Amino acid sequence: MKYFNVKIPAVERVVVREPPVVHAVEDVSFTLNPGEIFGVVGESGCGKTTLGRTILRLVEPSAGRIVFDGTDITHLKEADLRPIRRSMQIIFQDPHAALNPAMTIGESIADPLLIHRASGTKTHGIGRPLTTTEEEARAQALEIMTEVGLSPAGQLYTKYPADLSGGQKQRAVIARAMILRPKLIVADEPVAMLDMSIRAKILELMLELKEKYGLTYIFITHDLATAKFICDRIAIMYLGRIVEVGDSSEIYRAPKHPYTQALLGAIPVPDPDRPRAKTLPKGEVPDAIHPPAGCRFHPRCPVATPTCGWEPRDFLELLDQRALDDATRVRDDQALGPRYRLRTRADTLRIRSLDPGLTRRERRYLLALAFLGSLAVGSFHPLVGIGTLASSLAALFGFDALAQRESVRTGLVEQESRRVRAHVQGILQAAPEALAKAVRDIAIAGSEVLVQFAPSSDPGLRTVEGREVRCVLY
Repeated sequence: MKYFNVKIPAVERVVVREPPVVHAVEDVSFTLNPGEIFGVVGESGCGKTTLGRTILRLVEPSAGRIVFDGTDITHLKEADLRPIRRSMQIIFQDPHAALNPAMTIGESIADPLLIHRASGTKTHGIGRPLTTTEEEARAQALEIMTEVGLSPAGQLYTKYPADLSGGQKQRAVIARAMILRPKLIVADEPVAMLDMSIRAKILELMLELKEKYGLTYIFITHDLATAKFICDRIAIMYLGRIVEVGDSSEIYRAPKHPYTQALLGAIPVPDPDRPRAKTLPKGEVPDAIHPPAGCRFHPRCPVATPTCGWEPRDFLELLDQRALDDATRVRDDQALGPRYRLRTRADTLRIRSLDPGLTRRERRYLLALAFLGSLAVGSFHPLVGIGTLASSLAALFGFDALAQRESVRTGLVEQESRRVRAHVQGILQAAPEALAKAVRDIAIAGSEVLVQFAPSSDPGLRTVEGREVRCVLY
């Protein structure tokens, strides 16, 4: 797991019980087979890059374990982790930002060899023997540059990143990752920044290097068409969790999770006579600070069921959607009152049907009069001013208590609660069927209407026809 703290003001940090965090990666677990290409596919912001960086310990995990080649590296100190870093490298998404503009291409590629030599890293049976001189590092850099297609290597060695094209920069980043002869490479969107004409050549280069050196790739991409071309297995990520994982051929042949089906449906078909039915998800990706309960895709899922994890927040979002129509918004505001009357607690939405007693505006007005009057009197005699304030507050609270009792005695509270409950029932009748059936009960408790939802939980990954799917449909 990996959570990122949200920056909030110092005063708010004192008041808030649990500081908010971004649920970047949560409940993700998989095993890599030597020599395979494992694809991680999903929309921007779903946690793909954070997952790759966490595996390499470029960011520290919040919980869980990372085991590389039989060694638990989760909490290794940097000095102990340095020898292992030679066996796991990364190809960054943006080659323009990944290369130091003040270093030549050759220096950037040879730099990892010199870094590990300077730190005294031992080989421990992994990778190539360490170089001892800058001449040897230059020779190996020229060799790997030729191997990845940066030729003539002798001329490009002294060039700066600004002198190279986008494809050449990406080849330089690949060469830098390959020069230590690693076992694992995390390729973070390695072709996303390249033109279509160059993508195929870079992918073919990565396949050639894999076959030659027995590499294992974690291939991160948002493009399912690219993943189909290069990956052996694919994991589909959504909002920090894996929703489906299995062999790429099986996932493309018969996707199981509704989100996977939507992603595959968005791939363009080059034949205009073969239109493909598109099932694009509705709405936007939810907030990762407060992710949905249960299946995180359920607010956008076209085949959601009542057991997918509906919660009071979904009812509030339904009200926001209804507010797009002015007439409907006016009716909802008249029936339910201001939004501050609606509060969520666990699986229950609490709607205060009536403010018995004085209204908020009346309380503020009378409190202001009490303070101003006491200040005016206190300017002549402080003790009398304090007495005036105390008596005014006592009178105010007394009037409020009498007004509350009168509202209860006349049945006004019960009448308003029944009216609010009827309006909520009308909203649910027009709501999506899955959301309406997820409501277990609508009860009246004093001046509140309680909309109780069925308890929800994460369905977890379930084995379905040789793959794992996180969905209650299976």
